[in-house]
Amino acid sequence: MMELPLDSAFAVFDAQGSGCVSYGVEASGRRWFVKTATTAQSRRSLLRAAQFHAAVRHPAIVRPEHVLDGPTLVYPWHNGSVLNHATTHGSDRSALHRFQQLPLRDVETAIDTILDAHLAITAAGYVAVDLYDGCFLYDFHARQLRLIDLDEYRPGPFTLDTDASPDPAATWPPKNSSAAPSSTSAPPSTPSAAPSTTSSTPHPAGAAPTTNNR
Repeated sequence: MMELPLDSAFAVFDAQGSGCVSYGVEASGRRWFVKTATTAQSRRSLLRAAQFHAAVRHPAIVRPEHVLDGPTLVYPWHNGSVLNHATTHGSDRSALHRFQQLPLRDVETAIDTILDAHLAITAAGYVAVDLYDGCFLYDFHARQLRLIDLDEYRPGPFTLDTDASPDPAATWPPKNSSAAPSSTSAPPSTPSAAPSTTSSTPHPAGAAPTTNNR
């Protein structure tokens, strides 16, 4: 079984209202974005995410490489910035503003990536739920966009219930980590540590400012 040194995580994302706590850790010679659940609702969400990733494949969608009991989703860590680093303290869209200043060609390429990924999602019988700018992890160096934190996507059609679309500000960690991430000093922007207050900039998983996968 994979050992995850959460106590020595280099990034921690615990200011999400979703009930999930995520970590940036190093294990087996690699960096990972580890997403865990702390409530019944967040456990259902992560189980739904595991089912989604088992059914959908696309190079731009960050998917977990390991699904452990709990459930715990272990995503590869990706550098980048979450375009909306949403937490219980508010939203940081500085990465979005930076993205909007890119050459039109780069922006169009990113949008094409989002649309192409959703063709694969549709082909697998899933529909988008809770898609917003916090689901976009952008690597400004590589000019590459990845999708993270698609935990609420569901097979369609389905009946909407009160739990179907949680507050977007309460989904992933500073989404700049793998699942969501961008840098390690204080993460994600995948995917998304030192207890609680470390953040690179939001990925994984995960994480935005720059660093959820989530």
